Amino acid sequence: MHIVQTSESPELDIQRLRETVHALEGEVARAIVGQTMIVRGVTIALLAGGHVLLEGLPGLGKTMLVRTVARALRLQYSRIQFTPDLMPADILGTNVLLESTHGGTRAFQFQAGPIFANLVLADEINRATPRTQSALLEAMQEQAVSIGTTSHLLPQPFFVLATQNPIELEGTYPLPEAELDRFFFKLMVGFPNRSELTQIVDRTTGPRLEPPAPVVDGTSVLELQEIAREIPVASHVSDYAVRLVLASHPELPEAAETARRNLRFGASPRAAQTLILAGKIHAVLAGRVNVSFDDIRRVALPALRHRLILSYEAEAKGVTSDRVVSELLTAVPDRI
Repeated sequence: MHIVQTSESPELDIQRLRETVHALEGEVARAIVGQTMIVRGVTIALLAGGHVLLEGLPGLGKTMLVRTVARALRLQYSRIQFTPDLMPADILGTNVLLESTHGGTRAFQFQAGPIFANLVLADEINRATPRTQSALLEAMQEQAVSIGTTSHLLPQPFFVLATQNPIELEGTYPLPEAELDRFFFKLMVGFPNRSELTQIVDRTTGPRLEPPAPVVDGTSVLELQEIAREIPVASHVSDYAVRLVLASHPELPEAAETARRNLRFGASPRAAQTLILAGKIHAVLAGRVNVSFDDIRRVALPALRHRLILSYEAEAKGVTSDRVVSELLTAVPDRI
């Protein structure tokens, strides 16, 4: 049980949150060139206590980003390299029969797997089989894993940053929809421009840079998460997030035309929770304590893109979930 304490002054709490985020992003920027929106997305998810899925071609720095964040956070870090032969026990751990040093008796003892860390990098998660991918489900949602009949709590805070290569590359397996829904954000890591690529080459072929300095520890992360949750949101802004999610369901009367035309299934209730919580944090980092419609719109793409299931016809026409999210934002008015 972690007792999280905040100060008696909400203004000081919010100021502390902003200063910590700016310091964290500053340390990450020392190692990561560009990718400002990706770093901000990871930061928002961290403050929300959510998990992140990073997608991009090999070599774009996804793994380096996660490693840099782990160093700057002063958290216990673990990396799991997903491969086709990886088994669930390789992630969660297993019961091992050990002999006592006194008396020669034998008993089963739980040997924790790499999932027992504060920040877990699930590298190339879509290269493992669905059975192994699903081993993360309980851990990501329940903050615990079950081995046999015993449940083992994970350390807090617990944060999964998963990377994956685009699904069309050879040797990849689609992530189950249930697992995708447990990711707070899905962030697309793009290719650097000319200036950024030049900086990357200079940094990686010149003298080695010092590692990022630790900015915050686990206890402070839990406190910042509580501060973020206490940020108020007006009922009409909350209603806007709810209507966005309802508009994504083609079978509902509130469905937008783009949903009826392009989707098989809409976003889950977790999507509405993500929009509200991410909107709160986006507002605070923008220097405000009131959540606006624009805050919801700014976080809609990473919150919804992986939760919309396209129809076969839409996929055949080359329609993307990003396009559907953009059309939903156009179709759903601020107020009704």
